[in-house]
Amino acid sequence: MPVTVRSLGHRFPGGPWLFRDVDLDLRPGHSYAVTGPSGCGKSTLLAILAGWAKPARGAVEVDVPGRVSWVFQHPHGAPRRTARDHVSWPLIASGLRPADADARAQQLLNQVGLGAHADRPFAVLSGGEAQRLMLARGIAARPGLFLVDEPTAQLDRSRAHEVNTALSMLTEPATVIVVATHDEHTRQSCTDHIDLTAYGAAP
Repeated sequence: MPVTVRSLGHRFPGGPWLFRDVDLDLRPGHSYAVTGPSGCGKSTLLAILAGWAKPARGAVEVDVPGRVSWVFQHPHGAPRRTARDHVSWPLIASGLRPADADARAQQLLNQVGLGAHADRPFAVLSGGEAQRLMLARGIAARPGLFLVDEPTAQLDRSRAHEVNTALSMLTEPATVIVVATHDEHTRQSCTDHIDLTAYGAAP
């Protein structure tokens, strides 16, 4: 399996276990919603998968081509750069010619419902539009592992629906997608579900 998790557990010094005995086989072409109550370790699990944090016990093996991409709760971009520029840049960095990168960027923007906003600067995008742009940018270079942390946490219901719709369109055959979320609709937008309460998560 490209991402294998075995007997994984984590807690901070002196604190209770956030989760333990987690065994997972994560496959490309799937999107996994990680759910559980606040404080149960959803974001911590993502950090461990990315190699940014060391678990208290257990092991993670990530055997995927390409880089790890991460989309955070709060979208950040260059205020004056267009939506297309934000998506084109990682494509150019991966070796595509600018014209080809722009064409692929337009496809991805269409996929997340931002095709008509390709020439708008980041500064004028709504919160939901900016988050959808981050999803398109994150997956632009087809990362092996794509991590998304609470993408609808700061959005109203309408904007959250737009982001969830975009997520449901973003499965890639060579990419493992893992989404930490408290949102039932986000969970439904993913192909698979990981409930951390099944692994001793905090109530």
